[in-house]
Amino acid sequence: MHEIELPGGVTRWVAYGPEGDSAPIIAVHGFRGDHHGLEPIIERLTGRRVIAPDLPGFGASDAFADRPHDIDGYARWLGEFRRAVAPDGTVTLLGHSFGSIVVSAALADRRVEASLAVLVNPIGAPALKGPKAIGTAAAVFYYWLARALPARAGNGLLRSPAIVRAMSIAMATTRDPQLRRWIHGQHDAYFSLFADRSSLLEAFRASVSHDVSEYAERLRLPVLLVAAAQDQITPLSAERRLAGLLPDGTLEVIDGVGHLIHYEKPAEAAALIESFLASRAGRPS
Repeated sequence: MHEIELPGGVTRWVAYGPEGDSAPIIAVHGFRGDHHGLEPIIERLTGRRVIAPDLPGFGASDAFADRPHDIDGYARWLGEFRRAVAPDGTVTLLGHSFGSIVVSAALADRRVEASLAVLVNPIGAPALKGPKAIGTAAAVFYYWLARALPARAGNGLLRSPAIVRAMSIAMATTRDPQLRRWIHGQHDAYFSLFADRSSLLEAFRASVSHDVSEYAERLRLPVLLVAAAQDQITPLSAERRLAGLLPDGTLEVIDGVGHLIHYEKPAEAAALIESFLASRAGRPS
């Protein structure tokens, strides 16, 4: 694992593929995960250089020391990280779930430069409105309560194996028992690797207070949306609306999966990404 000192603290990251690739992909994971979550897709992007950081406050990266863990803070960080690890050449930005918001905000506000963007399970509609609002409100209370409790009790609540497993069960759609066990194992291993309760609460509030549709009309580059037909967080109707807001958007839908495309359908997602990159860059897939 590599590490680099940025204005907000140390970011740690992993690189995959050939070093000589002049057009790397920077892959930004979702909320409460780390770079491991995107590995099933990354490993199938054969021959491409992929740089996968742990978001500040998650995995092995430090929490921000100089800014809140809000969308603006993460957008600034992504620009700083891109300039530090890939200062030359073109870059494709890939974001999953919460990472889709971070990538979109950074691009819309010109915090980062990229030639292409790929958003997997994009958060395409406000989480605090619509049919998911009650569930989101319950989650807001959960994170607020964990921060308000004494440290031992609050951390115990956030890292509770039973609650982590319940979240995993709620998101998994596959009926394959072996795959379900593996998904639960991934969440058990990596879902609780956050820096502290305060930064986690800030990041959660950011994740439910914003969505990609806020930034869509300002994304002046080709964008691929890889959506799930059964996504539990953003319905397909909202993803179709999001695609219509993008100046140069392509929507691809994977059936038979929910919000865990990266775990349940990584081969299908990688194939769509390869096709998109090849068609836009003139590079054989």
